[in-house]
Amino acid sequence: MYSIRGGLAALMPAAVAIVTVVAGPVMPAGAGQQVGRQVGRQVGQRGWTGTWATAASEHYEVAGMSEVTVRMPVHTSVGGSSVRIRLTNAYATEPVTIGHATVGRRDGGSAVAHPYGLRFDGKREVTIPAGGEAVSDPVGLAVPALTDLVVSLYLPGPVTHITDHWWAQQTVYWTDYGAGDHAADTAGDAFTWTTTSWPFLSGVDVTAPRAGSVVALGDSITDGSFSTADTNQRWPDLLSARLNACRPGAGVLNAGITSNRITAGTATNPSALDRLDRDVLSQSGARTLILFEGINDLGGATAEQIIAGMTEIADRAHQRRMRVVGATITPYKDFTWGGWTEETEARRQQVNAFVRDSGGVFDDYADFDRSVRDPADPRRLGAAYDSGDHLHPNDAGMKAFADSIDLTALGLGRGCS
Repeated sequence: MYSIRGGLAALMPAAVAIVTVVAGPVMPAGAGQQVGRQVGRQVGQRGWTGTWATAASEHYEVAGMSEVTVRMPVHTSVGGSSVRIRLTNAYATEPVTIGHATVGRRDGGSAVAHPYGLRFDGKREVTIPAGGEAVSDPVGLAVPALTDLVVSLYLPGPVTHITDHWWAQQTVYWTDYGAGDHAADTAGDAFTWTTTSWPFLSGVDVTAPRAGSVVALGDSITDGSFSTADTNQRWPDLLSARLNACRPGAGVLNAGITSNRITAGTATNPSALDRLDRDVLSQSGARTLILFEGINDLGGATAEQIIAGMTEIADRAHQRRMRVVGATITPYKDFTWGGWTEETEARRQQVNAFVRDSGGVFDDYADFDRSVRDPADPRRLGAAYDSGDHLHPNDAGMKAFADSIDLTALGLGRGCS
C-alpha cells in the first residue's frame, strides 16, 4: 500500500586478484606487479570496509543501447588508502559487459579530477552473467571520508537489461547512445542526459586500519525518499558525519529500498529477511546493523508476524557476531496515499513496545518514533519534520533520526558519545 513507484515514474525522466592499473595507458608489466604487491600489503594490513553501498531494487529493459558510458557520483563514509567497486547484474536475464571502469574523486558535476582505471582479475573488461556480480581489483587511491567519488562504466553493448537502484536521490550522468568510451574523461562534457538511479553499482570498499561499518536496513525512509536530492541528507549520510567526527574510520552503508517490507517481497524487491545475506551480512567490514523497517508491513501483517521477522533478522545477524540496534516505527496518520487505520496504529504501538523492550533480541534501540512525532498527536509526524505526505520525513526529520542515535550503542567505541 505504500508503493510510490508508479505515481512518481512519470515525473522522473570471490577471491579478488590483487592487480592495479592507473588511468590512461596500461603500465608495463613489471611496474604493475610492483604496485599490485604494494596494494596487496595494504589490504593485508588493514582489511576491507564498505564506504558506500546501495541495494539493487529493480530491473528494466532498454532498446538500442550500446556504446554508452554512465557516470555515478557516490558519497563516501569511511576513508581509506585503496579502493575497489562491486557490481551487480542481479535481476537481469542477460549478461552485461563492462568494457572499461574507472573511479576518481569528483571535480564538480560530472567531472572527475583523475579517473583511475579498474581491472577485474587483471582484465580491463568483465562480463557479468545474469544474476551474477563482479568485484574489481583494488587500486591505490587515497579516499577521504565524507567526499564524493565518481564511478564510470563504459557499456560497449548491446545492453538489453539494467539492474539498478531506483530513486537514488542522486543525479547520474549518461552519454548518448553510440558515444563510446568516456570512462577516463576528466571533463563531463560528453555526459548529456541524466537519471536518478544507480545502474549496476552495488558498493564501494576501501582499506582502512581497524575500520568497521554500520549497515542501515530499511525502506523508503532509509532510502532517503523526499530528502533533498544531491545533498546527501539521508539519515545514514548524516549518521556517517557524526561517526566520522568522533571516530574516523567508521563506515555507514545504506541498504534501504523503497516499499521494502520485513514479511513479504517481490521478485526485484525481496523482503528484508530474503535480502539480509546479500545486503547486510555480506558487506565488507559490517559490524553493526540498524534495523528500521516495518511501516510497510502494518497493513498486511500482524504485529506478531513483524516481531517474528525482526527477531529472525537479529538472530541471523548475531550469528555473524554483529551488533543489532532496532529502530521504532515512525507515525504516519493522514498519509497522502492512505493506509493508516486505528488497527494499523495499534500494531505500530505493539511493535514499538517490543523494540523498546525486546528482552535481548536487540542489543539497543533508537527511538525514531519519539524523535519526529507530533507531541500534540503522537500518531502524526511532526510538522517540522514532514516532507508533505505525512509519512516521509524532510531533511530536518532525517537529521532528527541521525541525532537520536546513541553512538555508543553502535559498538564502535573510541570516544563516540
